Amino acid sequence: MSQSQPRDEKNLNKVDPNWRSDALNLDLDYGMQTIAVRAGQHRTDEGEHSEAIFTTSSYVYESAADAAAHFNGDKTGNVYSRHTNPSVRTFERRLAALENGERAVATASGMGAILTMCLAYLKAGDHLLAANQLFGSSIGLFNNYMAKFGVEVSYVDCFDNEAWANAVQPNTKVIYCESPSNPLAQICDIGYLSQLCKANDILLVVDNCFATPALQRPLDLGADVVIHSATKYLDGQGRVLGGALVGSDTLMQEAFTVVRSGGISMSPFNAWVFTKGLETLKLRMQAHCQNANQVAEFLVNHPNVSTVHFSGLSDHPAHELATRQHHMKGGYGAIMGFEVKSSAGADSSKRDSKAAAWHVIDSTQMVSITNNLGDAKTTITHPATTTHFRLSAEARAEAGVNDSLIRLSVGLEDVEDIIKDLARGLDSL
Repeated sequence: MSQSQPRDEKNLNKVDPNWRSDALNLDLDYGMQTIAVRAGQHRTDEGEHSEAIFTTSSYVYESAADAAAHFNGDKTGNVYSRHTNPSVRTFERRLAALENGERAVATASGMGAILTMCLAYLKAGDHLLAANQLFGSSIGLFNNYMAKFGVEVSYVDCFDNEAWANAVQPNTKVIYCESPSNPLAQICDIGYLSQLCKANDILLVVDNCFATPALQRPLDLGADVVIHSATKYLDGQGRVLGGALVGSDTLMQEAFTVVRSGGISMSPFNAWVFTKGLETLKLRMQAHCQNANQVAEFLVNHPNVSTVHFSGLSDHPAHELATRQHHMKGGYGAIMGFEVKSSAGADSSKRDSKAAAWHVIDSTQMVSITNNLGDAKTTITHPATTTHFRLSAEARAEAGVNDSLIRLSVGLEDVEDIIKDLARGLDSL
């Protein structure tokens, strides 16, 4: 509108054009790959084909009345990039469509998403029931901060349905699990937990970081909220930090309010990176899983490996459950833990469990020694001294993290090269 034109404050458009229905009509039952490439985008008047990056902190309004309408909710549109940004919104809409959720809320990191979940759905006097098998920082957040503010926290083995049921209390408000879990890739029975939660008026929150919607949709299995560290597979190349929650519009509005007030916000550039990452998510996960299945077979047959934690193995106790919950055929994820034998080799007396694990890690020449995962590059780490080192020895034991355990995130290199690199240390133990 030019400055010479009068402002019609009585006929304000109630919804800004870029907030209207998704450009891809999801009612037409498009496939996952089509949704991953096209959902959520709204082109500007410039007619750009690729998604734009809106690096702006604020927005300009047509009048004082228009600004007031945006701020008081009479008009839906952009207000401030801490909680409304077109680039972030595109990522949220695309991820929500992939997860079969009504809405997603993006956050600054995966831990930011978990903190948002806690602040949105828990208060002093409530009980949070979680799986023992969690990322170390999640346990630290629950034990050191949520407990500090009056939330009761307890843990059970993720695969023990009877333990879950016995641990429910009258004040239990959230059941939280990772499936697959970090670092042992253990599987929760999401369908069972959903029934348990519905019978007791509890929210079921599932971290879907390791599987992604390419393999598993927890909302379809009965979960109420899905958590993501977008930093991992949703990006897929280890470039930026971000997180997200997905669920019903009602539940996501509570999460959105936390992000708006607390500033746990995703940057527009990071959102754009994640949006582009989603375009290839299904294709990447297929390749990750194919490589991981072959690496797991190599490890399980190596004489210096005592245990392989990977549900893709036919004798894994959760193999049948994972096959049922993961909708991609042959898709069990690409994260696995394996334990090495400290007594193998001629110099076994010189190596304890940690030294043996470190030897395998340090002998790699191509695989990246880093705590990140879900990358195109294969990564390896020693959880007891990295991702879970802040936990007590007792807590590590409860989580199944011992000194002989190595976590491997299988990447997209030639699988023969990944196996050859792992063999360097394993063969020389």
